[in-house]
Amino acid sequence: MDLISILFYGLPLFYLLYLIWKIIDRKRHQNCYILDYECHKPTDDRMLSTKFSGEIIRRNKHLGLHEYKFLLKAIVSSGIGEQTYAPQMVFDGREACPTYEDGILEMEEFFQDSIDKVLKRNKISPSEIDVLVVNISMLACLPSLAARIINYYKMREDIKVYNITGMGCSASLISINAIQSVFKNEKNKVALMVTSESLSPNWYTGNDRSMILANCLFRSGGCAILLTNKLSLKNKAMFKLKQLVRVHHGANDESYDSCVQREDNQGNIGFHLDKKLPKAATRALVDNLKQIAPLILPIRELLRYAIAIFMKKMNWGSTKGGPKPMINFKTGVDHICLHTGGKAVIDGVGANLNLSEYDLEPARMTLHRFGNTSASSLWYVLGYMEAKKRLKKGDKVLMLSFGAGFKCNSCLWEVLRDLDNGNVWKDCIDNYPPNTLVNPFLEKFGWLHDEDDTFTIPDDYVIP
Repeated sequence: MDLISILFYGLPLFYLLYLIWKIIDRKRHQNCYILDYECHKPTDDRMLSTKFSGEIIRRNKHLGLHEYKFLLKAIVSSGIGEQTYAPQMVFDGREACPTYEDGILEMEEFFQDSIDKVLKRNKISPSEIDVLVVNISMLACLPSLAARIINYYKMREDIKVYNITGMGCSASLISINAIQSVFKNEKNKVALMVTSESLSPNWYTGNDRSMILANCLFRSGGCAILLTNKLSLKNKAMFKLKQLVRVHHGANDESYDSCVQREDNQGNIGFHLDKKLPKAATRALVDNLKQIAPLILPIRELLRYAIAIFMKKMNWGSTKGGPKPMINFKTGVDHICLHTGGKAVIDGVGANLNLSEYDLEPARMTLHRFGNTSASSLWYVLGYMEAKKRLKKGDKVLMLSFGAGFKCNSCLWEVLRDLDNGNVWKDCIDNYPPNTLVNPFLEKFGWLHDEDDTFTIPDDYVIP
């Protein structure tokens, strides 16, 4: 065969093989891996004991007798223990008049703790970070919080930076989605995701019932996560992202208004939680699961569910007049990592997905130990599973989060190696779950649950 024939037939074949190799190579570099994560645990002097919680409530001069009763009953039924953490300004008695600097210091304390630990543990220099994503929903500053991190750690000038605000408790998976998009277009990158919430400037001091609930649930916390698409780091990774789905119901007025920051009649800024919030959350959850279920569940389960729904509509067989068929997510998922939005959220998702108490235990215990730490709460729940040595190589973990807007975001992770470090839980995991989950608030304020609902104040309880 002469040279011309070789070139005529060989070059197109070579080019085709080159294109195939490029496609395969690009696909290999588009994966998103979690290298490590570090949840923040404030110092013990920032714990909210039962007694101190009562003192904080009594300091609010805007509350009348019935508002006291409502707020204390909310704490009693919240599912929160007395080892959660609050901002420093609460312990200084300044929650009614926080400063701008309070919010900044709260975030810097978290940044310098969690970021330092996760970088040092993985022997990664700040100069090696290619992408930085920061999500703090309710604190905007200039320069941005992301810029403060870059300045503190002296990161590179060509780093890609995303500073996300206003996304609420669902911001973690939005940040993951942003990093995933970068990884799909650029090879060999290392990303740092920082997620938390600044409570200092957002502590509500009015008497609107729909807004004082936030003080009962939200607590200090945060998490720093290292992610990569470097093949050289694949063997060190903990998780691999398999699927991610986001649903936004902001076009629906009822959903939009169900969870919103606003002023009350006295001009106090707070976070309004509407009575229609459970309905909005259910709608968003259902729409999200409709999208992610075909991506993560086996065909046999999808067929079983479709047949059961069809038979129900036709009133055939044993389905006639019975309960509505439910899809079994445990056929494609080993663990459910659920946002700790509150006891009602955990109970509601558990009922909708037909989850066992074993499945809900990580979320319940995280709510009890750390409270609702907003977008970072998912990582405390994941840490609980790791500390309990539940996460084995090959397991699938479904993350579910809700947020103002109203949004429901979910993603599926594959566990790449057996995990047992425990992260923020390692010092206390042996105490969870307790044989009896003691409710210290019920012991202190149990008199609020009189059968006749009368508001009888004990002799030792003083209203200012």
